[in-house]
Amino acid sequence: MGGVIANVRPGSVAEEIGLRAGDEVMAINGHPLRDVIDYQFYSAEESLEVLVHQDGEEVIYEVERDYGDDLGIEFTTHTFDGLRTCHNHCPFCYLKGMPPGLRPSLYVPDDDYRLSFLFGNFVTLTNLGKSDWDRLAEQRLSPLYVSVHATNPALRRRLLGNSSAPDVLAQLQRLAALGIQVHTQIVLVPGWNDGEHLARSVADLAALYPAVQSIAIVPVGLTRHQRGRLRPYTPEAAREILAQIAPWQADFRRRYGVTLVYPADEWYLLASQPVPAAENYDGFPQIENGVGLVRRFLDEWRDVSPSDLRGLGDIGGLTVVCGTMIAPVMRQVMGELAALTGATVEVLPVVNEFFGETVTVSGLLTGQDVIAELRGHSLGDLTLLPRTMFDAAGERTLDDLRLADIQTALGVRVAVAGSAADIVGLIPCHLKPGRG
Repeated sequence: MGGVIANVRPGSVAEEIGLRAGDEVMAINGHPLRDVIDYQFYSAEESLEVLVHQDGEEVIYEVERDYGDDLGIEFTTHTFDGLRTCHNHCPFCYLKGMPPGLRPSLYVPDDDYRLSFLFGNFVTLTNLGKSDWDRLAEQRLSPLYVSVHATNPALRRRLLGNSSAPDVLAQLQRLAALGIQVHTQIVLVPGWNDGEHLARSVADLAALYPAVQSIAIVPVGLTRHQRGRLRPYTPEAAREILAQIAPWQADFRRRYGVTLVYPADEWYLLASQPVPAAENYDGFPQIENGVGLVRRFLDEWRDVSPSDLRGLGDIGGLTVVCGTMIAPVMRQVMGELAALTGATVEVLPVVNEFFGETVTVSGLLTGQDVIAELRGHSLGDLTLLPRTMFDAAGERTLDDLRLADIQTALGVRVAVAGSAADIVGLIPCHLKPGRG
């Protein structure tokens, strides 16, 4: 057990004492390191004894430094003792909807509470043992992100495909007693956990506020590769879901001062209803889960000043790529951009052939579908792709294509935009030679 060093920051404490890439940090002050959380937790003291495996030997370095000074180490991985994987068998599991040929990391069914703490990954809490609870009590890893789906134990076990899944409410109460906050999500499956089951789940979770900080309601996402008789939600059903949730939101704002339960953007787009104002999202605690992205995008566009748009009419044409669901919103905003600048702007929604037409979000577009859709179109000077269709580093698509691969295939200049400000900021950098 221990973490292999990937990089040592120049001028850092680690460099001063002689640590270098390839060394393995085994323990700090006698505490074995299981992951970067242990490293951060146990290296917080001013006096440290760092046990390192270096050049085939174990060496102890004694360190005295000011409180808060980072050692300056970057590790090759965030978990040193492996990854906690998922042992549930959810009928709607996104991995079951993944065809072959995607990035290898997408097939790893992680269910690791440490990654939940570090990166906001959602976990089910079904694989926690005594040592995990002891650690949570010691280190108070907060917040965590928990997939609840249903608070009725029998229903949740059915949804998880796990007959031994523990009572999630009891687990959340235990976390609350430790002072650990959670953000929760309920993935709704038509005819399974909606209706009265959703009402019970939301009421149970809301009763744990403020330990439960947010409740996201997300529609099930189904691809052509999933088996079984699951079905997606219809626009009419989406309107019914929103109508059911609205009174709860109003009640929670009166009682707690926050909306607390937040439908994912897909519900509003599917129902052809406007997304709520920003104040209804209470700081956007689940924006990475697709809750409030549309509102943030629209507000960012409203904040663009006329001076930001000066000279943009000189571009020879702009193409904006997106998923089919967000296309009406993008056409509205890009229409305003064209009217204000005189620029030629076209929004091209891409039908998801790879996963199936029922998958309509921009974040699940593949490079090959984008290339197939855009070939034959007159794309102008610049084509913008959604940031969400690339990995965390912004480098590769789900089907492992790079931005340069797409650009080469299309024969046009291509860039990535994640916000309205990105779109406006990127355009002047891609003017035709001699312009601007």
